[in-house]
Amino acid sequence: MVIVSKYRKKVLYGCLRGEVEKIICQLCRQKEVELIEGHAMPDHIHLVLSVPPKYSIAMLLGYLKGKSAIQIHRKVHGIKQGFTGRHFWLRGYCVSTIGLDEEMIRAYVRDQEHQDKQE
Repeated sequence: MVIVSKYRKKVLYGCLRGEVEKIICQLCRQKEVELIEGHAMPDHIHLVLSVPPKYSIAMLLGYLKGKSAIQIHRKVHGIKQGFTGRHFWLRGYCVSTIGLDEEMIRAYVRDQEHQDKQE
């Protein structure tokens, strides 16, 4: 799945990139979702997740995006309350299921930064 930052701004770098990775890992653990592979680019995140059947993808993505946005504003931007009107992620997401090509998808997620630099 792919989650994109608001207005496709290149904000995921430096300490924010590390914080977002920690936040996403923590939120996945809370919902018993296995984070198989993940990589943050400056303007989006690719995740390969194993989601238990009790959760719908839409519910899980709403949870990940909503809770991570609140934690990012709290930890990084120092905002303690008043999150109305503040956004971090773009509306929507891209999700695809993986079958026999799981290793190929995992390799793409791992190596995407290198591939983008070549292009």
